[in-house]
Amino acid sequence: MSPAGEEIRRYVRQPRQQRTPVSYRQSFLEQYTPNLTAYLPEPLRVQLHRLGRPGTAEMGEAPAGTFARDILNRLLIDLSWASSRLEGNTYSRLDTERLIEHGQAAAGKDALETQMILNHKAAIEYLVRDTEHVGVDPETIIALHAFLSDGLMPDPAACGRLRVRPVEIGGSVYLPIAMPQRIEELFGVVVEMAAEIRDPFEQSFFLMVHLPYLQPFEDVNKRVSRLAANIPFIQHNLSPLSFLDVTGADYIEGLIGVYELNRIELLRDIFVRAYERSCQQYLAVRQQLVPPDALRLRYRNQLTMLIAAVVRSGATADTARIRALVPDAVAAEDRERFITLVREEFMSLHPGNAIRFGLRPLEYAAWRAANPDGEPH
Repeated sequence: MSPAGEEIRRYVRQPRQQRTPVSYRQSFLEQYTPNLTAYLPEPLRVQLHRLGRPGTAEMGEAPAGTFARDILNRLLIDLSWASSRLEGNTYSRLDTERLIEHGQAAAGKDALETQMILNHKAAIEYLVRDTEHVGVDPETIIALHAFLSDGLMPDPAACGRLRVRPVEIGGSVYLPIAMPQRIEELFGVVVEMAAEIRDPFEQSFFLMVHLPYLQPFEDVNKRVSRLAANIPFIQHNLSPLSFLDVTGADYIEGLIGVYELNRIELLRDIFVRAYERSCQQYLAVRQQLVPPDALRLRYRNQLTMLIAAVVRSGATADTARIRALVPDAVAAEDRERFITLVREEFMSLHPGNAIRFGLRPLEYAAWRAANPDGEPH
């Protein structure tokens, strides 16, 4: 931890009555100029880029979201578990894996904890699967809130809607803005500024700082900021940030430093440490990945749509049917290799990876019941 981070931590560990109450300071936002101001110094950004994509030049040229889709099964478990744990969720990582992969809720757990995990899963799938429409924009951030708050808000109408009532921050003397018009205005400014930031790490950290500071939603703001912080990494095919091994106490202290002092150093220490840890986790996964197949990348959308169409129709994935469904967009010289790719995907299709093709577990289960062998002929 940096000396500045230690200084902030000493302050926020004081009893609340010894800390000065503060409200939202617009000057904190106004002092930031995208691509001129830097919360992350350039040497640190260089280091993070090196960590996030070591020796994978091919992945840098791949379409947005390629790496995240390749490790989606692992990411769903890691990020859903770690982010929920920061909210006090008591699911173990193994319990989370069983819930996400097999739909088995852990015995003795509150239904709200199960809902929180499943909400994370849905939100992460949205970010990874719909990269053409997902971005650092108001629609995406609000959609993340709708996914993450589903079934968890006292007022269901507050799900996916900017805040219209005052909120307080537990354990802090910070009081967020209460006026709905100002919240809406500043939310637009924060997201617009974030979208202008070119460096993915600076953009990610800016979202982690300013979304919780504004508190644009009645609840679930921190969860939204943690998943929004992954949008730049998904778009640039960098290792995602899964918050593994980040303790709730450290994370909250970093945020309180932002809330009460408008200082980012402690949260930055936590962000960097968390990203280094995430990279360690995904380095082994990355090394096991087969280098991207150029033909697969070129026709990834057609491949996905064809497999989904066959499964949803309940039909057998035989070669004749595959050949009949090959889209016109596949060039004549690529058709045989494309058919081979489809056959390979069907031979390795199972409940855990069916999500890559936009298939829900029930859809896959129905197709498998109708086609027990599941292999093309």
